[in-house]
Amino acid sequence: MVLDPTKHQDWEIAEEAESRMKTVYELGEKLGLDKAELLPHGHYVAKLDYRKILERLKNRPDGKYIDVTAITPTPLGEGKSTCAMGLVEGLGKRNKSVIGAIRQPSGGPTMNIKGSAAGGGLAQCIPLTPFSLGLTGDINAIMNAHNLGMVALTSRMQHEANYTDAQLAKRGLRRLDIHPKKVEFGWIIDFCAQALRNITIGIGGKMDGFTMQSKFAIAVSSEIMAILAIATDLADMRQRIGKIVVAYDRQDRPVTTSDLEVAGAMTAWMVEAINPNLLQTIEGQPVLVHAGPFANIAIGQSSVIADRVALKLADYNVTESGFGADIGFEKFWNLKCRYSGLKPHCAVVVATIRALKCHGGAPIPVPGKPMPEEYKQENVGWVEEGCKNLLHHIATVKKAGINPVVCINAFYTDTDAEIKAVRRLCEAGGARVALSRHWEKGGDGALEFADAVVDACEEPNDFKFLYDLETPLAQRIELIAKEVYGADGVSYSADAKAKLKRMEADPELKNMGTCMVKSHLSLTHDPKIKGVPKGWTLPIQDILTYKGAGFVVPVAGAISLMPGTASDPAYRRIDVDVETGKVKGVF
Repeated sequence: MVLDPTKHQDWEIAEEAESRMKTVYELGEKLGLDKAELLPHGHYVAKLDYRKILERLKNRPDGKYIDVTAITPTPLGEGKSTCAMGLVEGLGKRNKSVIGAIRQPSGGPTMNIKGSAAGGGLAQCIPLTPFSLGLTGDINAIMNAHNLGMVALTSRMQHEANYTDAQLAKRGLRRLDIHPKKVEFGWIIDFCAQALRNITIGIGGKMDGFTMQSKFAIAVSSEIMAILAIATDLADMRQRIGKIVVAYDRQDRPVTTSDLEVAGAMTAWMVEAINPNLLQTIEGQPVLVHAGPFANIAIGQSSVIADRVALKLADYNVTESGFGADIGFEKFWNLKCRYSGLKPHCAVVVATIRALKCHGGAPIPVPGKPMPEEYKQENVGWVEEGCKNLLHHIATVKKAGINPVVCINAFYTDTDAEIKAVRRLCEAGGARVALSRHWEKGGDGALEFADAVVDACEEPNDFKFLYDLETPLAQRIELIAKEVYGADGVSYSADAKAKLKRMEADPELKNMGTCMVKSHLSLTHDPKIKGVPKGWTLPIQDILTYKGAGFVVPVAGAISLMPGTASDPAYRRIDVDVETGKVKGVF
């Protein structure tokens, strides 16, 4: 029995589908895995030994590489994960060898408003509860590795405050002279805990730590998560973790995890986490789940390792980029593909009639509140106006030399006239367009979508980066602002301007990637501005350095690394059946 998504919640659909799941052993046999390459975590979740797989299949040609991105989303999201799962199911219905590769959800959004990002309706990744609540412990490993770095930093500061140089030397330590107001690192936790954004630590006597201002961020914003996403192997990860800058000394010199002699121990927490996780769609196709979200500070992608494994094991790999094409796809394009050396064959731009109406003039939806009635009524004018945002993202994909496919992620409330308007405008803009009803009908509803992607993958493309690493940082920032966001130019705060000058003179920083930070809810830095605004300037407030991940991080606007929990969070509706142990209410 397949439940009707118009009448049942996602967790109910997932629970019913889980009664028919393939075991990881069946999935492994389907993928042609050797026994030693499959590392089971129970019957329905496993890790894959990436090293053994990549070594065994090193001479096998890669499959087709497909990225799923989107238009600028509403605060409710536009269903990229649902579309990724729907496309995997549709390709499966066409008897294609296919694997999905998506990010592990964060506990913050899962217990808050957005949900777990497993997809929805009949296009989901299962088993839902393990997927949503910690999976095999990768994010927990990141928290332990990151917080161990803070333990090393704060204890070192305490010891340096309490001991002379001679006393430190007896303990095998040299004075790092860390400036207490130039600590870059903070603590992390995988919840939306606004009360922890700004804290004071070390209160008490001298044995209770060094007293200073500190902070918490959400776990998935950690630089270690970014490293997990782009590392090519364990040796690469170990080297990158050793370069993480945790603070600066009183002479403004960087203090790294290697200086604290903690990088090796931090990497020890990550040895198992570097292996991608194997799950499945509701219809039984394999899905790799690895790395995490938060694309407005990190890259918000499934890992390079997961993609490399998927491309060796299947003829098609469907991966996903966080947020809209201005953020997630731009980082896929200029960061992830640069680090991995992989070249995509096609990019899907997901659009919903709901989001197009939002960009065309409809009231902006508010998470946790009922959808405004205007979204239930046909309004072709709003849809056509909103398509300007969609066409902007299509143009961005084409600038990368990649073949774009627009997926109209259909809701049962969409009208034929609204859908025809999208198809007409997008085809005129040079993109294939496919209507997909995967949410309502699973793989059977995604056949047109799957066929469009297969056709796009067969056409030649001319993939190219937006900038070379030799391009000066200021020029890179301006290129992204103008060519991807549509800004007229860039302005800098006094602090950002000083950092820019210093960074452009640093040979090491010149060769790092550029990881832009801005709102995901607008092409601009201002989340309230919808559509495709004209005549604006991107304000760079700060520029951070993530030396371990290899990123220079220009920050536009106000971005919090610790989201807040809303007044009506999801955890109010999550519970456990104490007789069976089944979790109910996760979505």
